[in-house]
Amino acid sequence: MRQWLRREPIVIQAGVGAVLRDVRGREYLDANSSIWTNLHGHCHPKLDAALRLQLKRIAHSSALGLANEPASRLAARLVAAANAENKRAAGVSPKHSVLATTSKVFFSDDGSTALEVALKLAYEYTRRTRGPKTRPRFLSLQGAYHGDTVGAVSLGQIPLFRKAYTGLLFNVDQVPAPYCYRCPYNRARPERADARSYRQCQWECVGKFEQVLRARKKKRAEPYAAFVFEPLIQGAAGMIPQPSGWLSRIVELIRPDRTLLIADEVMTGFGRTGVLSDSTADAPVGTDRGRAVARQDGIFATTRLGVKPDFLCLAKGLTGGYLPMAATLTTQAVFDAFLGEHEEFKTFFHGHSYTGNQLGASVALASLDVLESRDSIRARARLQQAMNDSLQLLWGLPNVGDVRQVGLVVGIELVKNWRTREAFDLRQQIGARVCDAMARRGVLTRPIGNVIVLMPPYCTTPAQVAKMAAVMAEAIEETMGRAGPLGRPRRV
Repeated sequence: MRQWLRREPIVIQAGVGAVLRDVRGREYLDANSSIWTNLHGHCHPKLDAALRLQLKRIAHSSALGLANEPASRLAARLVAAANAENKRAAGVSPKHSVLATTSKVFFSDDGSTALEVALKLAYEYTRRTRGPKTRPRFLSLQGAYHGDTVGAVSLGQIPLFRKAYTGLLFNVDQVPAPYCYRCPYNRARPERADARSYRQCQWECVGKFEQVLRARKKKRAEPYAAFVFEPLIQGAAGMIPQPSGWLSRIVELIRPDRTLLIADEVMTGFGRTGVLSDSTADAPVGTDRGRAVARQDGIFATTRLGVKPDFLCLAKGLTGGYLPMAATLTTQAVFDAFLGEHEEFKTFFHGHSYTGNQLGASVALASLDVLESRDSIRARARLQQAMNDSLQLLWGLPNVGDVRQVGLVVGIELVKNWRTREAFDLRQQIGARVCDAMARRGVLTRPIGNVIVLMPPYCTTPAQVAKMAAVMAEAIEETMGRAGPLGRPRRV
């Protein structure tokens, strides 16, 4: 924070499409969708119109004992989208792909609260179905991030975010995440391609998961109450994509114990993981993605994979980046566990003042209309391919170790040398310095440690994507040239 105070921040004044403008009149490309929220671009006419129309009616009324039209319609749309069947999803056993039918929606404010709601519902549901003496325990992935509220931080597994609050948190078990680029079981030598495309392993990450479940059974401990995960790609962990088939294997292992599935789609939801309808939805950069195909297989990663979670947590892109709003979708079975007469006090004691806000719900409905239109699907297919094509130039930089793309999400991992995968010390702030150099050239994004994120709005043109990639390459070269003993990189 002291470092931030030493300089004047960029003060954003306006924005149209993928372009932002600051108070000094300088323009920037929004390369991370204003922290992963803005789907369709700034000042989108259809979203603006939805807000203006709703303002003529009412901005907000309480959802405590009351309902409203926009939120009710939005809940129905989200339930329909979550239950959409992807018959082309590969590698998921039918008995595990249709265990949970989503039918209920709980609105809240942001991604952290969406996870907090799922956590509390899963905790109490487990106690009520297994008995009051049950001590529900949760399982999450290494490197997991699920938000900054106390429960969400407990579910997370990033030490930097947990350390200061250790005394407030409850323990959550963790299992290895599939991180092909840095997996200790990947025997492949580094190549100039996404590590998932040339990995050599025997699914040891799945084996470790199975070992954790087996050890718990050996101790005669109760099955886990819930497994919490981000499908297809872990965001704040460093944009770490899962190899094709990983999640279906995990579901096959954990579902027989009736462990609940909590899918964190705060980042991956609303079309972020791509639009193609074949099984290469999570294929690595540089592989054939079926350029002629532009069909939507569902706006959620879990739907595309054929996995039915018991809780689906949504936020960020829910309102197209316009207003804070979140939703936790769950099943009739979970809902029923909280039904009772007044004197039983079985209700879910959790609420938010702005739950089901009409403005947020109205703009979210307009965003869904745009998202599901043919024009938007085609635009996203073009953007996905343009990102793939433009990023190929980064492989020529010796400090680029991995370029990993899942649909419209990209993470570029910077290393001291791609041949050794040696990581930079985080205190060198390599990622932040590259992003500063990009900002000076008119492109805004934020790093995750040594990983540069590229996640532009869906309206971004191929020319704008090409500029983002070219600026990133220049910024990387400039930063490495100033990195002291590392010297200036050569193209290979």
